[in-house]
Amino acid sequence: MPTRFLSGLELAQRIEQKLPQTVVEALPEWVEVQPEKLVDVCTFLRDDPDADFRFLASLTGVDRLDHFEAVYHLQSFRLNQLGVLKVKSWDHDDPEVPSVAPVWPGAVLQERETYDLMGIRFAGHAGLRRIFLWEGFPGHPLRKDWLSMPGQRMPGLHRFPGEPGEPDVGRG
Repeated sequence: MPTRFLSGLELAQRIEQKLPQTVVEALPEWVEVQPEKLVDVCTFLRDDPDADFRFLASLTGVDRLDHFEAVYHLQSFRLNQLGVLKVKSWDHDDPEVPSVAPVWPGAVLQERETYDLMGIRFAGHAGLRRIFLWEGFPGHPLRKDWLSMPGQRMPGLHRFPGEPGEPDVGRG
């Protein structure tokens, strides 16, 4: 049986039936929900027998310059189906969304990774701290503005590797 992808439109319809006025936007690829309703939506999608999204396959962050998105790829092994959910934080300087660790314990490490590299804080996360970089590391290196932030450049790294300009170290 091939894997079925539940479109954002299908997910939006299911979510709205159970939790009205929760969906912000729905496209074929994903559904966006209100941040304050995120945990309720995730709990519903996990427990709903027709969705059965008991596995958080991945959680990642996207820097859109004026806001951040947290993107959740959900999977049901029993029904062999996938879906994508997202939530936005419009505070680009200090982005925060609710933690989904109470819904999927596997989110604990994924939220720490997203916090470490993108700077998105997850409200309610019991141990939110860096996972790859050391405490005191300047900034969050996957943000689009990381290299251009005053006082945040890494010593010797004046541009992205491979950009035109000075020759890269080690190339002949």
